Amino acid sequence: MKRRLALVLALALQPGAARADAHGQGIELLWAGYGELTFAWLNHGPDQSRAHGAQADSRLVFDQTRFSLELEGELPADFEFEAEIEFEHGGTGSAVELEYDEFGEFEQEVEKGGEVVLEELYLQKSFGERLRVRVGRFYVALGQLSENFRPTQYLAAARSEAETTMLPAVWDEMGVDATLSLGDFKITGQVVNGLDSTGFSTARFISPGHQQRFELMRASDLAGVLRVDWLPMAGMRFGTAAYRGGTTRNRPKPDLAKDCPNADPDVVADCGYVGAPLTLLDLHAEVSLAGWRGQGAVIWGQLAEAARISDRNARLSNLLGVSRTPVSDEALAAWAEVGYDVGRLLGTEHHRLEPFVRFDHVDTVFRPRKAMYDDPRFARTVYTGGLAWTGHDLIVAKLDFSHRRLGADRFRPENAARLSTGFIF
Repeated sequence: MKRRLALVLALALQPGAARADAHGQGIELLWAGYGELTFAWLNHGPDQSRAHGAQADSRLVFDQTRFSLELEGELPADFEFEAEIEFEHGGTGSAVELEYDEFGEFEQEVEKGGEVVLEELYLQKSFGERLRVRVGRFYVALGQLSENFRPTQYLAAARSEAETTMLPAVWDEMGVDATLSLGDFKITGQVVNGLDSTGFSTARFISPGHQQRFELMRASDLAGVLRVDWLPMAGMRFGTAAYRGGTTRNRPKPDLAKDCPNADPDVVADCGYVGAPLTLLDLHAEVSLAGWRGQGAVIWGQLAEAARISDRNARLSNLLGVSRTPVSDEALAAWAEVGYDVGRLLGTEHHRLEPFVRFDHVDTVFRPRKAMYDDPRFARTVYTGGLAWTGHDLIVAKLDFSHRRLGADRFRPENAARLSTGFIF
């Protein structure tokens, strides 16, 4: 449950207050947010590109995972606005990183050590109790983490590896969103800016195509999203979602334009662009009933003209800061977690103590074209078990152990133990 601190701005006595609130009642601001810290032990090195996988190692990693602040305002005439800013990994800075996924070509790049990201900024209008329309920046209605991204909303110490590898996490774009509630069904439709295919890669499929490198988001290629959720009773949600959008016209340069005779050199892409639409489909579910809590999703993706995109990306400048590795024609991710609140048996009140298990599988080179090597190192399966404590639906502490296996026996398995703490307000 989202807890908020309500602040009322007394605008009635200020100039222009009548325009803000014709009834002189002021504007109500609602603050919310969450934070996470993670401490991890890993028995493997970071370089999975070696012949037998990552080297054996024993190392500790501490992370100021994220801190998010949300501000909502209730405006006259059933209008609302929301803004969310997130500080990831301690904020902004510089870091030096080795790219291990380029099959022996080790590059040293300077990137942001952390991020400060405006994840949501939209204006919303409600039309009765059934329909709402939003314009601005909001979460893309695909996958399970578009709904359950706060630390109290998943059991493990980290978000699903399968979903966050294949999709931008948590995925936000700019556009228009409409949500219609019809009895037990909620239908969401969105039109948003598409992805930038220069970022597509072998290891993460289309996820790095999320536009974050430039000041302006290119929207010459748009995308449409349709999501349908069935909520038969409290604590249950089952649904499906689809995404379809172009990927070539949002590249920084028009380098995937069609060649044609007699093209006008003074017109950008006079004969149009190579069509390379992206299709994503998901099935997702969530159940919370009688002490049990579980959720999961299956996500499939298909990229047209993946070979032409890969060929062009291989010749991009190093200064663009992208992987330049081939992207597969298809990718698949699946994950599920389930836990039971044993605190019910102990008679604890306002506390949950949940042993849990989670399964993650992601293959970013799923059924590739014949010319692309189906590298088994990119078929990753993770088994996780642990214990999650939640107090007053506001504070969490989680301890888990994960075992990751790559898609062939020659690769060394990877183990990790994680302790995370978090809160919402």
